[in-house]
This record gives sequence, C-alpha cells and structure tokens, in this order.
Amino acid sequence: MNRLEGFFSEWVIKRRVIVILLSVIIVGVTGSGLRHLGFDDDYRAFFNEHNPELIAFNEIENTYTKSDNVFIVIAPKTGDVFAPKVLGLIEEMTQDAWQMPYSRRVDSLQNFQNTYAEEDDLIVEDLYEEANDLSTVDIKRIKEVAQTDPLLSKRMVSEDGRVTAINIVLEYPKLDSGKELKEVVAMTRQLIKDYEAKYPEVGFYVTGVSFLNTSFVEAGESDVMTLVPISFVLMLVFMYFLLKSPSAVFGVMMVIIFSDVVALGMAGHIGIQLSPASVPSTQMIMVLAVANSIHILVSFIFSMEHKMPQRKALSESIRLNLQPIFLTSVTTMIGFLGMNFSEVPPFNDLGNIVAMGVLASLCFSLTFLPALMSYLPVKVTYQEDADVEKLAKLSTFVIKNQNPILVIMVGIVLVSGYLTTLNRAEELFVKYFDETIEFRTDTDFATGTLGGLYQLVYSVPAEGKGGISEPEYLENLDKFAQWLKQLPETINVYVLTDTMRRLNKNMHGDDPAFYTLPESREMAAQYLLLYEMSLPYGLDLNNQVNVDKSATRVFVTMNEVSNVELLNYEVRIQSWLEANVPASMQTPGTGPLMMFAHIAEKNINGMLKGSILALFLISIILIFALRSLKIGIISLAPNLVPVVIGFGLWGLIYSEVNMALAIVVSMTLGIVVDDTVHFLSKYLRAKREKGYSTERAITYAYTHVGKALVVSSIVLTVGFLVLMMSPFALNSDMATLTTWIISIALFVDFLLLPVLLLKFDKDEK
Repeated sequence: MNRLEGFFSEWVIKRRVIVILLSVIIVGVTGSGLRHLGFDDDYRAFFNEHNPELIAFNEIENTYTKSDNVFIVIAPKTGDVFAPKVLGLIEEMTQDAWQMPYSRRVDSLQNFQNTYAEEDDLIVEDLYEEANDLSTVDIKRIKEVAQTDPLLSKRMVSEDGRVTAINIVLEYPKLDSGKELKEVVAMTRQLIKDYEAKYPEVGFYVTGVSFLNTSFVEAGESDVMTLVPISFVLMLVFMYFLLKSPSAVFGVMMVIIFSDVVALGMAGHIGIQLSPASVPSTQMIMVLAVANSIHILVSFIFSMEHKMPQRKALSESIRLNLQPIFLTSVTTMIGFLGMNFSEVPPFNDLGNIVAMGVLASLCFSLTFLPALMSYLPVKVTYQEDADVEKLAKLSTFVIKNQNPILVIMVGIVLVSGYLTTLNRAEELFVKYFDETIEFRTDTDFATGTLGGLYQLVYSVPAEGKGGISEPEYLENLDKFAQWLKQLPETINVYVLTDTMRRLNKNMHGDDPAFYTLPESREMAAQYLLLYEMSLPYGLDLNNQVNVDKSATRVFVTMNEVSNVELLNYEVRIQSWLEANVPASMQTPGTGPLMMFAHIAEKNINGMLKGSILALFLISIILIFALRSLKIGIISLAPNLVPVVIGFGLWGLIYSEVNMALAIVVSMTLGIVVDDTVHFLSKYLRAKREKGYSTERAITYAYTHVGKALVVSSIVLTVGFLVLMMSPFALNSDMATLTTWIISIALFVDFLLLPVLLLKFDKDEK
C-alpha cells in the first residue's frame, strides 16, 4: 500500500500538466449537462410513480374535475362580506377569474347556483347579479342563503360571515408545465395587486395547489440565488483566516466549482430535476469538497513550514492523505447513497447528486488540487505552528483524565439515548415553508377561516351506471356526510346529498317539510337531470359526479391537523364505513394532505433500513481498510455517538421529527466518519510505521491531523449554518440537526475516541 501511495503521489506531480488538462476536459464534458437541469414545479415530485396514494389520487383526478386551483380568500378589514361594496367586488372578481389562463371552473358566493320553485318550474340562477342595485331585502336574502346552505356555509363563506373565497379550478394542458404555472401565478398576483389598489379596505390571501407548486419552485430558486453564494463566500473567507494562504484558498475554490459543475452536470445528463429538497446538494458538495481539500493543504503547509520543498511537500501530502481521503469519500458516498431508501424522490436525487459530487471532489482534491498548487506561490513561516502545541497539550489532558472523560461521555450518551425517545414523527406539511413565504401566511389565514388546503377527498362508488340515484345509496351517502360533520376535526363536508335535499324541497313548492332525500330512483334521476340542464357553462356537476353517474366525490374540509392526527382521523372514518355502509361504498380518503401524511411514515421506515445498511457497509470497509477488527469496532462509537446526542438534543428542544430529519442519520454517518478515519489513519501510521506507543501515537494523531479536523469541521458547520436560513423548513431543520451532529462529532473524536483507544488498544507487553 505504501508503495502504491508513493507511486501515485509522485505521478500526480510529474504529470501535473496532463492532470490539469484532463480535469478541465472532464469538467467541460460533464458540465454540458447543466443546460438540461431545471426545477420540478409539481408537488407530486415528492412521490414516486408507484406510490399507492398518488395512484389513487390520480385516478380521482382522471374521473372528476382536476384539483389544481387558485383559492383567493377575501376578508374585509371591517364589517362582513355582505356589504354592497364587497358583494360588488366579489361579482367583479368572479368575472375576471374566468379570464385566468386554463380556468375550468370558478366558484364564488356570487355565482352560487341558487335554486327555488316558481309555480311548477325549477329556477336555477346566480345567487345575485348587479350588486350595486341590490336592495336591503336582497342582501338579507343573500346572507341567509350563505349562512344556512351547507354548500356555502363554512366552505365559501365563513361561519361569522367575515370572510369569503373565490375558487378557480384549472386544467393545465401540460405542454410546458413550468411556463403554464408561471402564467397563472403572474396573472393571479397582478389581479390581487389591482384589487388591493382598488379596494384598500379589503384583505386578499391566495393559496391553492397552483401556489403550493409555485412555492416549492420559488423556495428552491431562493436557496440557489441567495444561500449558495453566501455559503461559498463565507467558506472562502473562513479558509483564508484558517489557512492564511490566498493560493490555498484559490485552489480549494477551483475544486469546489469543479465538483459542483460535474455533479450537477451529470444530474442534468441523467434527467434529474431539482426541487427544494435536492437544491441543498450544491452547498453540501461545496462543504464536502472543502473537507477533502483541507487535509491535503494542511499537510502540505505543515511540511513546507518544516522546510520541505514545495513539490516534495505536495507529493508527501498526497501520500499521507491518499488512504484516509479515499476512505472518507467512499464512506460519505455510502451514507448519501443510503438516501435512495427514502420514499421521497427528491431525497433520492439529493443523495445521488451529492455522491457524484463527493466522487468528483475525491478525484480533484487528490489530483487537480496538488497539480495546481505546484504552480502557485505559497508563502509560509518556518516555525512551529502554535496550534500544534495547543493540540499536544489537549492530548496530554485527555490521556491524564481518561477515566473522568469516559464516565462523563457515557453519562451524556445515556441521557441522550433517553431524550431521543421524546422525538415523534409528526409534522404539518404546510409548515414545510416558513413564515417569510407569503404562501405560508396566506394558507394559515385561509385554514383558520375556511380550511384552505386541509382537505380529504372520497370517491364513493354506487352499483352500476346511474346508481347514485338509488335511494339506498343516497341515504348511506348522507349518513356518512352527517357523521363526518359531527367530528371535531371537520369544518365542512361538500356532498351531493345536500343538493338533492334542496332540489326535493324546490320541487315541492319550497316546502321546508320536503328538505329530505328523494324517495325513488326515478325522482332523484329526474331532479338531477333537470338541475344539470339548468346549470351554466363551467358549473356542471363533474366536480362531484362522474360521467356515468356511478360514483360521487365527497370533499371534507378540516382544521389544521398533523400527519399523525390525519391518519388517526382516517382510521376512524374507515372503521365507521366498515360498520355502517355496504362494502361496495367503502373507499379510502385521498388528496395531497393524505399523500404527505403517508409519505412521512414510509420515509422514516425506508431511511431506517438505509441507515442500518450504510452503517454496516461503512463498518466493514473500515475494518478491512484499517486492517484491524478491533479498531474497526472502536470506530463505531465516535460514528454513532454524535447522532445519538444530536437526536437527543432535538427531542429535548423540538421533539417533532419531519421527513427530512429521517435522512440525517444516513447522511451524517457518511460525514462524521471522516474525522474518525483521519484520526485513526494517523494513529495507526504512527504505531505501525514509527513504532510509537498508544499514548504517543494518540499525540501524533492530534498534532498531525487535529488542525485539519478543526478547520474542516468549522467549514462544514459554516456551510450548514447558512443552509439553516432556508425558507424551506425541510432544509433548515435538516441543516440544523446536521450542524449539531458535525460539531458534536469533533468533540467526540477529540475526547471519546482517544480514551477508547487507550482502554482497548493498549500496548503489547
């Protein structure tokens, strides 16, 4: 192995021109894939094509009107929505909403299809028109209908009458989804801007699926445009102060750029589309590329400070770091590739992109960086580094106080292990965005007044074509809806039976005694046909009834609930359905809310498997690479302890674990093992090549790799600290926990690992 290391290190310096040219060519070829890279603008990107909840939701989407929508909440700052001026606003905005690109349907208080009897005729018309001409009696009638009709109350108008909404249903042609979405969002924002100027006494809040998709894209683009440059500049500044060499900083900068270009270019070539969850790959590659380069440069500068010639120092640095950098890169790649066990495709993409970036940084840091540095001027001071003396003192302290340190560390681990049990897999998917994002604040307002995005959908089948007119079906459907309305989580249930009751009353002279379901199939079918024929274009029943009338869609609007609460809610619903309706009518709930609720649980289970496999593979590799079963087993502790302490702190402070945190175990296993490998590599080199005792070998490891570990850990921490500023909570939470674990790992490697070596790798007598 030593001969191979020596040959490779000398070859890189001798063939430095070829190395630099090949590196540039590789970057150019792979970087051409950047033109294929873009953002996925659909929240469905979080679900793979085999996801059962996505499949069920797509089936409903293909059966009824699409669910893509823009939901505009209108809230007068004083009074209620029944003021003539506000009613005029609603009428005007309803008409403008029809001009929205790809609009399929517009629902509002104004165009609600009110029905009543006029002698033997059924009248179906907008609830009101010409708002400026409405009398006091007309407004009183509108208010009464809005607050009593279940199709309006707590759905399109809040219970207190202070808030209403306009729902625009969209059907995108999907020819250029990104362009189509931008058209809708741009027109909606301009529409709101115009109305805010015209009606300053009214507040407007926008949510809906289209703005959910837009927020995912904008959160990712925001990270790329702000956090990536900030992270890049901060790391360069920190490296300058830590390494005190402009040439070294320039060399690392080139490795960072090359590694990112290669990884993202390859992602473009293989068809990966970025999302907010995979955008952090850019920053992660930066910090990991720095970590590899730091070890080369610190060893190089250390040798030059001891009067070794520049090229010889570079060759020696490659020789000393070839094995540990190769090992740390492989283990880091395994950790990130373990993210392919995640049920969330963007996390798969994140792991794969970073793994490609780590491979690129491995190659560039061992070849391109030293080749480039051989041409750059490097000034050093020929004296002992003061930091090395401090590390030697730390080594002495740890050796003298090994027993107290061991007791304290064991105590911390035990307490942390208990605190990890406080964590619970619970999350609110709208809170994936922080409050700096307008979509989040608008959705919170909508949820607090009308329900917003918190909605479940049930497609309830009937027996055969036209089966929805069967009295038994309608009775069971109504029984289901009435039971749902009684649940504390439920705000509103939008169901066909409310329309059928109203039609039955209308067809009996508006006699309240006939506000019941039709008694025969023929009567129900006739009412439905008559009603459908009276509806204007765009307001048909396809949002509730399928084409052959063999199923109806029920919408359940809910209060804000976590994924755990939603799944419990669904369990209760399914239990009720099994006990109270025929098997033919039993159906699962679906919708974006349900899809995210299920994916959170599945992701944790998948990543548990991925983390265990990653830990097993990393352990096997370390045992063989370090050529010691004992040392390999010892290395497990400093790799696992930071994760335990990190999750223990999270349980103590936050306790809620979202699906992004599930990937942290596998990801950080690959990162924190770097410090352990570099420390053990220097320790074993001192024992095997120099014949040092355990204590002296520990001191050698501290003094020869300690500074590099500190520098790389600081740079890694800075990189993830910047990511903590992401407005996308999945990224910021993941970065927060990762930062903790990386910081803890340095202390564990400086305190616990040497103590374990002293206890279990004693000198042979």
